[in-house]
Amino acid sequence: MEFIEFLDKEELEIISIVEKAGYKTEENDPLCLLSERYVGFLKKKQKSIIICTDNIKKKGGYKILRTMRAKSEFEKTAIHMKKALRHEAVHVAQECNKGKLLDIGKKLSMNPAKNEALKGSTKISGEEEKERQAYILEDKPKMLKRELEKYCL
Repeated sequence: MEFIEFLDKEELEIISIVEKAGYKTEENDPLCLLSERYVGFLKKKQKSIIICTDNIKKKGGYKILRTMRAKSEFEKTAIHMKKALRHEAVHVAQECNKGKLLDIGKKLSMNPAKNEALKGSTKISGEEEKERQAYILEDKPKMLKRELEKYCL
């Protein structure tokens, strides 16, 4: 899977926990063709995280050219890739918690720049608070790992 090459050690550990919980990761599912804005999905019944690698590469401006500019595009694309994986992994943790919100405390807040993305995600899932929690934790990989371990292992 191509998206793996954009990840760091922390995200690989997240994938390992997700797999131990019985979920698999897939890439570029037909769901990704719904819109170029979509970067990931959780298929609950199939227990599968979908990463829309092609959409993320377009969003990050990534091309396989070996230039200085390509290095910054790779880094930008990698950030989007990591956040997509973490976001969907939050939903795995929520599923491991019997489909409920995680107990992460009320003090954490979502970056207001993510409001539009939240609206789009909520339109698909119908679960605004779960999506808000996923947007909060996608920026906190260490906390996410703890939550996955707490609820899924």
